Amino acid sequence: MKSFLLSRQAIHRISLLSSKTPTFCRNFSAITSTISHSDRHLRSYDEQTPFQNVEIPRPISSFNRYFHFTRESRLSESSAAIDDSNDQEEDDEDGTTNEFLSRFVWIMRGKVSEAYPDCDKKMIDGMLLLIVEKVVEEIERGGFNKVGSAPPSPSSEFSDDLWATIWEVSNTVLKDMEKERKKEKMKQYVQSPEVMEMCRFAGEIGIRGDLLRELRFKWAREKMDDAEFYESLEQQRDLDNSIRESETVDGEVEEEGFVPSDEVESRSISLPKRKGKLKYKIYGLELSDPKWVEMADKIHEAEEEADWREPKPVTGKCKLVMEKLESLQEGDDPSGLLAEWAELLEPNRVDWIALINQLREGNTHAYLKVAEGVLDEKSFNASISDYSKLIHIHAKENHIEDVERILKKMSQNGIFPDILTATALVHMYSKSGNFERATEAFENLKSYGLRPDEKIYEAMILGYVNAGKPKLGERLMKEMQAKELKASEEVYMALLRAYAQMGDANGAAGISSSMQYASDGPLSFEAYSLFVEAYGKAGQVDKAKSNFDEMRKLGHKPDDKCIANLVRAYKGENSLDKALRLLLQLEKDGIEIGVITYTVLVDWMANLGLIEEAEQLLVKISQLGEAPPFELQVSLCCMYSGVRNEKKTLQALGVLEAKRDQMGPNEFDKVISALKRGGFEKDARRMYKYMEARKFLPSQRLQMDMVAPPRAFGSGSGRVRRFNS
Repeated sequence: MKSFLLSRQAIHRISLLSSKTPTFCRNFSAITSTISHSDRHLRSYDEQTPFQNVEIPRPISSFNRYFHFTRESRLSESSAAIDDSNDQEEDDEDGTTNEFLSRFVWIMRGKVSEAYPDCDKKMIDGMLLLIVEKVVEEIERGGFNKVGSAPPSPSSEFSDDLWATIWEVSNTVLKDMEKERKKEKMKQYVQSPEVMEMCRFAGEIGIRGDLLRELRFKWAREKMDDAEFYESLEQQRDLDNSIRESETVDGEVEEEGFVPSDEVESRSISLPKRKGKLKYKIYGLELSDPKWVEMADKIHEAEEEADWREPKPVTGKCKLVMEKLESLQEGDDPSGLLAEWAELLEPNRVDWIALINQLREGNTHAYLKVAEGVLDEKSFNASISDYSKLIHIHAKENHIEDVERILKKMSQNGIFPDILTATALVHMYSKSGNFERATEAFENLKSYGLRPDEKIYEAMILGYVNAGKPKLGERLMKEMQAKELKASEEVYMALLRAYAQMGDANGAAGISSSMQYASDGPLSFEAYSLFVEAYGKAGQVDKAKSNFDEMRKLGHKPDDKCIANLVRAYKGENSLDKALRLLLQLEKDGIEIGVITYTVLVDWMANLGLIEEAEQLLVKISQLGEAPPFELQVSLCCMYSGVRNEKKTLQALGVLEAKRDQMGPNEFDKVISALKRGGFEKDARRMYKYMEARKFLPSQRLQMDMVAPPRAFGSGSGRVRRFNS
């Protein structure tokens, strides 16, 4: 790095300046005389500024950094052309330049003093004079309006490092002046009437302290930004007008045969002219389509047809009838009162709407009945929105009969359901499990040319899942994805849960692929647990175990149900050693086994004839202090009937009979078969009657067992009593 040096010519000029009072361009003498205490300013600057080629005292510290500046350097006030005829503008320009030079000298004095602490004040002033003269020359020729780093030094008296420092200090001063200008301008908007009015309102609603102050400055800043934006537009318009006028004058000169020697480049930055038709979209709708013009015309026509009259005053007998309508009970018929009210008032649509609104606030049951009753009134002139409102209310409460009755009225009056009505119907039928009507409403929705959204698709998918048809739901989900509609996690989990309960491994694998494609992160614990259940019921133990291990690698702790599903999968292939190895490993990892897993092990031990081991597991279940699940009673009944223990068999059977509503076809089949094999013929037939009453279809094997004659075990009651305990 070069040191802070000056040329011999510069030293000669400084010596001359030290012997006489320096004359300073643009009031520089006044500026330097007003600056005192030069040791106070900007001691945070670490960089030092080098001169060149002068033998003056060497600075104390060497300079290890260059001064770089990458921002745009602007001094619009001093570089703009000044109109000599306008004295006011010239005074403003001089004032801005003087302020700039004052700030510049203040900073540069500190830098030069720090670089040359042994120099006296006259020498420092001489250096500053040379620097400021060169800065003034650059201001007058617009040299500080360049972008990027500092250009090379324009004079041999200044090194590149010194000029870079001058460049940086100049831009720092410009930045500070711009901040001061904005601060002064901000004061005007802080005190503007609009901002004060908003602050007054904010104070009335309870906003105080720092929050109010912050809001006040925010509103003032927004107003200032708006004003500056419109000012820039005005300046751009004036610039375009001046350019257009100059182009017009140049065109006239060229027509007369005069060609200017210097071509003036166009500086217009106005927006290009739009070509073609305007196209814009909002939420995926192509609003530039001509159909939206027709829609706007229809809206205007509807506004013209709207009745803007005030409702008639309700007095006398008419008011008494209205009070009776408001006091109607849930089972009362309002048709007679409606006819009397209409005869007294001779209402228009406005009067009917006023009556309905008043009933809606006071009596909901009466509101629904009256709103449905007035649909047939000619003076009411019912529209599609009147039907849709009622259907939406009844559908939300799952009142299917009321909805279908209103739909019948709609069809009789020649009104077709709109998208709101169709959406409400899809949600209602899907929620109630009537997937046939839900499918019909869904197809009607598409036949009307309406596009179903994500909510309608999800309602249909959940309806198919509730009806036990997840395949149809998955087909709808693929159709949804083809239309670039994203299904929610609830839909994926509902389909996966249905496939897991059915033991459909292929369906679960398809949902797994869709979930991994749709989501960026790993799957949830519930998803892995359902995969384990699905593969376990399908007999694919290896895939169930791999999903179980992957779930644990991701940091998920398996719960009792997940462990039980994997143990049940091992039970299906009778791999007791693998199940015991799994349970031992989980115990080492600090994962406790719960009631559900013990129940699976009890059933497994019972099937193997290991009664003592099963009873030991029953003791552990009782020690956990939790209520045993219903499946445990099924296992106990089958186990004790297999060893012909009448007392415990009847005890477990009594629990099953009390909770037979919870039994499914598989539980009935298992219990009845076990009772038949154990010789409990009467009990087996009684449970078979319960199964027929539930309209469950027995398996073919059970049907053959029930047709076969009862087995004789030496007891008139058909029970064996050898193993009572």
